[in-house]
Amino acid sequence: MELRAELLKSIWYAFTSLDVEKSGKVSKSQLKVLSHNLYTALNIPHDPVALEVHFRDDDDGPVSNQGYMPYLNKFILDKVVEGTFDKENVDVFCWTLCAKKNYRPKDGMGVLLDKDAFHLWCIFNFLSEDKYPLVLAPEEVEYLLKKICLAMSVELSCVDMEDFISQEPVQLSGITVWAFLDFVNTGRLTRGVENDSVTMAIDKVYQEIVGNIIKEGYLWKKGHLRRNWNERWFSLRPSTLHYYVSEDRKECKGCIELDHNCCVEVLPEKEGKRCMFCVKTLTKTYEMSAPDTKQRQEWTTAIQTAIRLCVEGKNSLHKDLKLRRRELREERERRRTTKEEELQRLCLLQGEKESKLAELELLQEAQRHSQAALLQEEQKRRQKHEELQRTLQDQLQQAEEERDNMQAEMALKDAETDRQRKRIRELEEMQLRLEEALHQEIRARQNEEAYRLAQASLLVEEEEKMKVLLALQEEQEQYILKTQREKQELRQEMVTKSQALEEAQHQLEKVRANRHRMDQDIATAQRKLRQASTSVKHWNVQMNRLMHPIGPGGELSVREVLWCVKLSVEQVPLSNSLSFLHYLSCFHSDSLLPSLSLSQREDSHLEAQGIRLCVGPPYEAQAYTCTIRGARERGRRRGRERMSRRT
Repeated sequence: MELRAELLKSIWYAFTSLDVEKSGKVSKSQLKVLSHNLYTALNIPHDPVALEVHFRDDDDGPVSNQGYMPYLNKFILDKVVEGTFDKENVDVFCWTLCAKKNYRPKDGMGVLLDKDAFHLWCIFNFLSEDKYPLVLAPEEVEYLLKKICLAMSVELSCVDMEDFISQEPVQLSGITVWAFLDFVNTGRLTRGVENDSVTMAIDKVYQEIVGNIIKEGYLWKKGHLRRNWNERWFSLRPSTLHYYVSEDRKECKGCIELDHNCCVEVLPEKEGKRCMFCVKTLTKTYEMSAPDTKQRQEWTTAIQTAIRLCVEGKNSLHKDLKLRRRELREERERRRTTKEEELQRLCLLQGEKESKLAELELLQEAQRHSQAALLQEEQKRRQKHEELQRTLQDQLQQAEEERDNMQAEMALKDAETDRQRKRIRELEEMQLRLEEALHQEIRARQNEEAYRLAQASLLVEEEEKMKVLLALQEEQEQYILKTQREKQELRQEMVTKSQALEEAQHQLEKVRANRHRMDQDIATAQRKLRQASTSVKHWNVQMNRLMHPIGPGGELSVREVLWCVKLSVEQVPLSNSLSFLHYLSCFHSDSLLPSLSLSQREDSHLEAQGIRLCVGPPYEAQAYTCTIRGARERGRRRGRERMSRRT
């Protein structure tokens, strides 16, 4: 809203400058040009058809200010986005339009440059109230002139100021910007001051008021990385503190964001720097040094003011000061009005008193005339005269009493008025309290109704839960009976399994004993195997002897040889004979092995040891052997099978 009000002030000057005939109306063609330039300056998309569409029901005649305002609000100001345009461009455009018509320095002898006049025009718009036509109060004009004179280091001439303010047009309608510029161009304020100083002073005041800069100047700043001291141009605004390489503000070196977490502290002298202070934020501490103590005090006060404005949510110091000055003016105006009313009441009372005194004098004059005329009848009429005198005195006393009563009545009425005002305030407060109590009672009733509904729902839920609980209790009792039955069955099953476990342990012990016996048998078999291998070696030697001729007596017949072998088998242990027979089977032939018969005991013993000797019709002997290792493997396999069956 503040930005819209400031833009409307500048646009109002542009609109009035287009009103050449001062009729309050401008042609549509001029409004199109004005709107097009406003679109460009405010950085809004152009809408050339909107003006014709908005005024299509009007005649081709000009448009008034009030008729242009709806279009301006709807198609231009409502689309403005703060931060997307430079307001100074809008001010320059509006100043260019209105200055050509209204700003004409007399005989070209003005002390103000066009730039200075533009800056004063912007400052005037900033300080003026939102009432059209735009005028400035005399107090605001005096404040502005004092700021300019202070920037030029000169003293404001009160005489020239009073002469300017006391003019009749100024007293009637206020001070317009053109009258203000004409007054400055007269040179009364700038006697003995160079134009450059005037320009610098006006620019400084413009930057401070319109540019929202609280303070500017050079300060020494300590770096964060290199920790060296550099001279920077600082510019303080209500929420930021920018610092630049130089005062032309072209290269910004950094920005310090100011908020309620920031503070300013004065530091002692160190590192050869005097008049030091620091600005502390949540993340960093910025150390700075001012040229002197006065500058340090001004900077710390200005930064504290900026932090205070940021905390209060205000974005401009001079807007706040303008509001305060306006409040003071309104307060003075109220006091002046009240004082004038009191003076009027006193004048009325004084008039009544004078009229009564005049009546009293007339009565006294009549008394004197009556005394002169009736001097001869003085004695006769003395009594009547005394009565008349007492009557007059009574009337005078009554008049004085009436006056006193009237004054007392006025005081009572004032007191009664104050009491009535207090009573009205108390009644308003009581009404607010009663409304609040009524709202609380309504909320309490609503809460009570909600609690009742909640309680009813809780009772219903509690009944349902009770039913569910009873059902669960019955199920629990059935489950307990079922659990007890299952427990008894489990106990019986545990007894049965424990008995089976004992039997399994007993069988395991038997298996272990059998395994021990088998290990002993295997050891015995291994011992016998070693003995058999020794016998085989011995019989190999004997066999070699039998296979070779034994002497000149001639060869032995095969039958004799086999007979010898049979005798040998009967004489040697059975294990050794088996090894020999196995060896003998390797050398069988059709001519060497006609027959071999063993006893039934020997044959069964051979089969028990895994050897079977068969003699068939073709007189072939076959020996099938199974090593001790195979027997051991079969024994172990049978033992594992028996263990698996038992477990």
